[in-house]
Amino acid sequence: MIPVKICGITNEEDALCAAAHGVAAVGFIFYPPSPRFIDPRKARAVIDALPTQVVRVGVFVNETESMIRRILGDCRLDMIQLHGDETPEFCRRFPPERVIKALDLKHDADLDRVEAFDVAAILVDARKDGLYGGTGQKADWALAKKIQKPLILAGGLTEDNILAGIQTVNPAALDINSGVESRPGKKDAGKIAGMMKMIKQATIGETSPPIFLRRDRP
Repeated sequence: MIPVKICGITNEEDALCAAAHGVAAVGFIFYPPSPRFIDPRKARAVIDALPTQVVRVGVFVNETESMIRRILGDCRLDMIQLHGDETPEFCRRFPPERVIKALDLKHDADLDRVEAFDVAAILVDARKDGLYGGTGQKADWALAKKIQKPLILAGGLTEDNILAGIQTVNPAALDINSGVESRPGKKDAGKIAGMMKMIKQATIGETSPPIFLRRDRP
């Protein structure tokens, strides 16, 4: 099955629901303007309740290196997702196998930027009205499928388009947020169950290079 990350987790109930339905990873957004922002102390409590096999990803937008490292340690995160305007040089301050870089692709010329990033995967999302993600807008699949690096497809994925996204882009992993919510910051258990069932049925037996990596934990 293609690995799935449910992003924008704000509470233990949603985190455990995602884990119970077989997600590979969950994402915690440490960006205060986001409606899905979670305080690092609360995130740590949710993280401690998760099964050990679920990868914990911290999402940051134009944050300082020192703050990222602080939250990385305090919350015992496995990976970081840099979802802002971070440069390739900034990304190289962290182990490449632990970094996911989000990009909004609008033109063919944007594909040239991809090669400069030495990261575990490129996540393609859609920005709108100054929001860096979680907009519910579909990413540009035509551009996304041209990326040669490991690709995580995000951006407005729902039960109505998830299978088409998999077939069109053939990503290494999926990142789902607003498409399984009842409102921003609150996941819908029925939508998670339905989406995961569809993905499992569509990608059973398929294997992808590992994207979401756990760190050693006690």
